[in-house]
Amino acid sequence: MALCEGRVAIVTGAGRGVGRAYAIMLAAQGAKVVVNDLGAATNGVGADLTPAQAVVNEITAAGGEAIVNGSDVSSFEQAKEMVHSAIETFGGLDILVNNAGILRDRMLVNMTEDDWDAVIKVHLKGTFAPAHHAANYWRTESKAGRQRDARIINTTSASGLFGNIGQANYAAAKAGIASFTLVVARELGRIGVTANAIAPRAHTRMTEGLRNDEGEVLRRRSPDWIAALVTWLASPASKDVTGRVFEAWGFGFSVAQGWQHGPITEAQLDPNEVEAGIRHILAAAPQNAGIERDSWVNP
Repeated sequence: MALCEGRVAIVTGAGRGVGRAYAIMLAAQGAKVVVNDLGAATNGVGADLTPAQAVVNEITAAGGEAIVNGSDVSSFEQAKEMVHSAIETFGGLDILVNNAGILRDRMLVNMTEDDWDAVIKVHLKGTFAPAHHAANYWRTESKAGRQRDARIINTTSASGLFGNIGQANYAAAKAGIASFTLVVARELGRIGVTANAIAPRAHTRMTEGLRNDEGEVLRRRSPDWIAALVTWLASPASKDVTGRVFEAWGFGFSVAQGWQHGPITEAQLDPNEVEAGIRHILAAAPQNAGIERDSWVNP
């Protein structure tokens, strides 16, 4: 039997890139998929359902089940309608993959208020709103004695985990999503819901012009590698995995290690006596991981 046979999934931002790969692979593994995509440009401007419809056409042509959804996930009411659409069309909801996102990269001194607000809204609120409505559905099901083996899979980023110059808005949103995932995992575990996050590395329209990969490196940056991990996380096989952040691409899957309690020194009330202890623990602590300083892969 396929990994996700009979399960119902929503994938946001599924018209292109990694979201498209998620939707197609989930459907290939038996899931019924709501292909959500507003169809905006990478900066969040505009709307076009054509990409989402193309994904649905590909899924149905292969014998799968899918519908188009054009909701704006950063709208609380539209996110609610999207969740209800999945339930009404397919009889339930088991998987929510929050993937929709935009980019408005600028250095901090050049970033406008609109650049900040738009990115935070799409990424952070656009993760919260669908998760909120899905969680309320799963809580209602649990109270009625119909607890579902459900999944929330969020999208963070290496930029959010390690910091990338020129992406203060994007990194802040993605770091927020990573922390949001940890809280959601703790809150929803009692009703059968797991929550994990993915930091994908892939060649998509969001990364066009940023890299000149070719050959094996380009192949390893295919979204399909990430889709394989997401599909497994969406399946019943992963029911004991929650509250984790995974880095993923064709060169490997890694569990990201977040904030840890580090070296400690005696507290001081006198600020003149603080420095010696702080210098000591800084020397004992490892350096922050850099976005290009990966010990597990080197391309």
